[in-house]
Amino acid sequence: MMDYRSVIQKIIYVCIDPAIRGMAKVGLTPNMVTALGFLGNVGAAWLFIEASRNITIGATSAAFSLIAWAGVVIIAAGLFDMVDGRLARLNNMASPFGALWDSTLDRYSELVTLSAICFLLLEAGWTGMGLATLAAMVGSVMVSYVRARAEGLGIECKVGLMQRPERVVVTAVAAIITGLTGNLWWLSGGMALTAVLTNLTAFWRIAHCYREINRRDGKG
Repeated sequence: MMDYRSVIQKIIYVCIDPAIRGMAKVGLTPNMVTALGFLGNVGAAWLFIEASRNITIGATSAAFSLIAWAGVVIIAAGLFDMVDGRLARLNNMASPFGALWDSTLDRYSELVTLSAICFLLLEAGWTGMGLATLAAMVGSVMVSYVRARAEGLGIECKVGLMQRPERVVVTAVAAIITGLTGNLWWLSGGMALTAVLTNLTAFWRIAHCYREINRRDGKG
């Protein structure tokens, strides 16, 4: 079966490789690019928080504009997340610390943006959807944790429906559509979908590891 993620990734790499070569020429390192991506997500979180402030004072038009821009910034920050690994591979700058730095800031990025969205929805009076966003935060962390724990046991664990690229796309697109339509249901729906699929993916990975461990130990 064709891996759609790999196909999309190859297309994006064709588009961004010239920019990556330019980054290498001006001395940007993969770790710097990773940090820039994280700062982008911090900026998106700030936009969500500013949107919540505007909602509380009744400036809904400004609030939805900020939400749309937050979605755009999340997409841009997600591109940095692709660029750092590609930059490391193309210029032989990959390192164990770089992998740790990348994974750590990925988790911080998600928690920062989802926390801001949770705050926004709670401030807007959407308590249930705020709690759904909290569940999405838990699921996102657990998807990554189960994979890291599995790899520590020597098990490849990439199964599931909602890995980080999908989570970024759902969050960003939901935010942009929310801003364009002036309807928080889109953002709420994105968070509910993320909550369900991330936690489903976490348990899917646990089941996968269970089967792999039993197979390896001759119990399958």
